[in-house]
Amino acid sequence: MRPFDASGAFRPVDGELGRLALRGAGATILSSALALGVQVIATVILARILTPTDFGLVAMVTTFSLLLANFGLNGFTEAVLQSERMDRFLASNLFWINVGVGALLSVVFAAAGSLLARFYGNPLVAHVAVGVAPMIFLTSLSVLHLALLKRAMHFSVTSINDIVSSTASVAIAICFGWAGWGYWALVLGAISAPLFQSAGAWILCSWVPSLPRRVPGTADMARFAINVYGRFSVNYAARNLDNLLVGWRFNAQALGFYKKAYDLFALSAGQLVAPLANVAVSALSRLKRGSVEYQRYLLSALEVLAFVGMGLGATLTLVGADVIRVLLGPRWNQAGQIFTFFGPGIGVMFLYYAHGWIHLSIGRPDRWFRWSIIECVFTSLLFVVGLPWGPVGVAVAWTTSFWILVIPAFSYAGKPIHLGVGPIVKAAWKYAIASLAAGVLSYLFRQRVLPAMSDTDSIGAIMRIVIVSTVFGILYICAVIALHRGYEPLHQVGRLLRDMVPWTSLPRPSAVLAATSSSERDGIVSGLWSPDQQSDQPGRGDS
Repeated sequence: MRPFDASGAFRPVDGELGRLALRGAGATILSSALALGVQVIATVILARILTPTDFGLVAMVTTFSLLLANFGLNGFTEAVLQSERMDRFLASNLFWINVGVGALLSVVFAAAGSLLARFYGNPLVAHVAVGVAPMIFLTSLSVLHLALLKRAMHFSVTSINDIVSSTASVAIAICFGWAGWGYWALVLGAISAPLFQSAGAWILCSWVPSLPRRVPGTADMARFAINVYGRFSVNYAARNLDNLLVGWRFNAQALGFYKKAYDLFALSAGQLVAPLANVAVSALSRLKRGSVEYQRYLLSALEVLAFVGMGLGATLTLVGADVIRVLLGPRWNQAGQIFTFFGPGIGVMFLYYAHGWIHLSIGRPDRWFRWSIIECVFTSLLFVVGLPWGPVGVAVAWTTSFWILVIPAFSYAGKPIHLGVGPIVKAAWKYAIASLAAGVLSYLFRQRVLPAMSDTDSIGAIMRIVIVSTVFGILYICAVIALHRGYEPLHQVGRLLRDMVPWTSLPRPSAVLAATSSSERDGIVSGLWSPDQQSDQPGRGDS
């Protein structure tokens, strides 16, 4: 793609923007599914050739490096996407600012490796920090090119670029892991991902930045980017303090076990909530704030999240330990025990992250930022309280935080549009009750019918996963149908999946697009890439 015409102005987007936005969400879901597959395969292989200590050692460093690497990714990306005006000179200025900051942060992070080693009491941390530092600079090289591609609605090619770079980095990590490089295999994989991504971005977006010059709007966009990154930093701190505390209080091995349990916890939501959030914010931002139609679409989306999230959370609580045993091997059993305490928080986590949709769709990211500070402080206090009980206590703190904060979060988000928590609770409580009832019955079934299966045998674990998941699925669907007195929840999920298929023609406007006028549909893309999109995802952004 050539983003700018001969005059230097950004080229217009070809096609109906509403349809392109919906297709973009479909492409995101597909790429997320493929990325999850790549990640699972990588985890299965690497967990058998590397040790929990190797993973924990690298996690000690990436807890800090990923925050710095996201400086431009969360900030300048949104600045490019949300700006009404964009030309090649303004884009060039932003490119050089971003790359300059990235280079500076890389040098500073490498120099700070010795401080991290003292903090953790592990001299190997300093070497890993020096090895990981180039990742920060390499990430900055692709930010503007990827942002321009997304501004032009080229979601499919950016998704392909993500998959290719992810697959290549995984292959490198596996090859060096088999060669006996230990934790350095993970370091090389972390560096190679942004390297391949940057190469792909420059190939896909045929644009070479010009030298910096004085251009009106540069300072405003830089300030916009800093504000977005500030919100991301607060959210990131809350999402990664657990890594910091577990690694500091215990050791690299304990952090390795905890990290893998958290990955299964976060990935379950990260691969599902983020794509749906794109469509939800896009649609809600085009509707009148607080209108009946606005509330109807919001509550419908929350029902889908509750249906999927509560069912998935209960299922993984029952079989998550067996899933980890099968995927990672018997030496990771401690990670499975930790995950058991994460599982009950998955369903409510699906709902909790949706409160950001309200803030963004009504144009109040400032309120979202203020709530993030409250969330960060409260969650951090729970981590400190749970730390004496080890990684299990921290996992319980995560689950508890979501259950406590979900109602206040929606109450605060809905206040400007007079949306109370009553409709939110009404949309979700039946799924929570259905998952609880089905989960208890499935647990009793497992204890009484399947106790003879070996707790350490992989074949027995696979059989338990299949049998218990099937029993729970049947009971859960029956409970949902009984509580709703009909099949509408099943039909609702089916319609959503059908409308988001990216490779087939849409025979009619989807439910999302039908809610808007033709002129509004042309503008629906403005909410697709909303500020803080990256930071709102449940995962930490690392692999």
